[in-house]
Amino acid sequence: MNLALAIEQALAAVLRLELPADRALSEFFRRNHSLGRRDRGMIAETVFDVLRNRRLYAHLAQGGTGRMERRLALLSPAAAGLARSAGERDWLAAVANVPIAELAPALRFSLPDWLAARLEEYFPGEELAALAQALLRPAPLDLRVNLARTSRDAAIAALHAEGIEAEALAMVDSALRVAGKPALERCTAFMRGELEVQDAGSQLLTRLVAPRRGQTVVDFCAGAGGKTLAMAAAMRSSGQIFACDVSGARLRRMKPRLARSGATNVQPFGIDSERDPKLGRLAGRADAVLVDAPCSGTGTLRRNPDLKWRLEPADVERLVATQNSILAEAAKLVKKGGVLVYATCSLLAEENEGVAARFEAENPGWQRDDPRHLVNPEFCEGMALRLLAHRHDTDCFFAARWIRREQ
Repeated sequence: MNLALAIEQALAAVLRLELPADRALSEFFRRNHSLGRRDRGMIAETVFDVLRNRRLYAHLAQGGTGRMERRLALLSPAAAGLARSAGERDWLAAVANVPIAELAPALRFSLPDWLAARLEEYFPGEELAALAQALLRPAPLDLRVNLARTSRDAAIAALHAEGIEAEALAMVDSALRVAGKPALERCTAFMRGELEVQDAGSQLLTRLVAPRRGQTVVDFCAGAGGKTLAMAAAMRSSGQIFACDVSGARLRRMKPRLARSGATNVQPFGIDSERDPKLGRLAGRADAVLVDAPCSGTGTLRRNPDLKWRLEPADVERLVATQNSILAEAAKLVKKGGVLVYATCSLLAEENEGVAARFEAENPGWQRDDPRHLVNPEFCEGMALRLLAHRHDTDCFFAARWIRREQ
């Protein structure tokens, strides 16, 4: 298939927003298996760049002609050189002179009006511009070194031996940042369970749980197990981690990762809701519970730019209700003196401090714990962990930590 046509067809499939972008793109590649690795890489970069800049590109595309998907692709730096006709090149030259800095922020930074308005409340003035601009850039590729199996220096050397450049990140002692987009699944260190793909911010978040050897820990919304595996490594496979999730499919995806990591203290624990009666056997037993709550995902827009076009304010309202319920039920599992951590990858205050404040108002037996004794104060805001793409070059995270003072 002609590359230009493939890009247009991939964009058409993804922009229907019928599936998450990564799934829609995977389906497109499955149907067009003759596309080579290099072409697939260019198609993926173009598609995700258009998703990040969709509103701005659609505005600029009004001055062009031809199929909308082609115009959007032509505007992407990822598809540089795609223009063939003199008319297309003249149009792109005219676009280069558009005073984009004078456009309204929602248009300039390709945000839905409602989301731009919310972010303007939380991040006034120049900080909004810095954050919004950061969210338009692709996320870097971070790895977590499994310190139960190797050291960070040894992992860097192992990657270098296979032609993969990686650097240590200062923010957390298990984090590496890799140059480019190497085929990590073929890397020896990865296959030996010495490395996992995990954003550095996500790695730092698990430090608020501070699990210790021999403890009972619950990962209440474990998903495919990234944070579960990080905590298992910190516990050196002693004690017990219950990895709970309502999705059996996500828990099944965890199993090969567990086997590769060598962790032996993780128990996948399927539940049908946060009120599943099976959770009763864990009530008051956990030394620590992590609630990485389902959320809007607005802090991951560098990775999942389609979220901003799929999300509506009503979705956030429903998520907040779910977050309040999950946090209340998860708290019942913590024993006296134990730790509860609530986290999201959201930028929205109602999902973050809003949920934390309600929990505190309804549960006076808990005391907010200052996270600065566990992580560098530069990653904290008030009594919470707060990571932001423009400040820390990670996904955006919020986390609050409490100690149970009464049973």
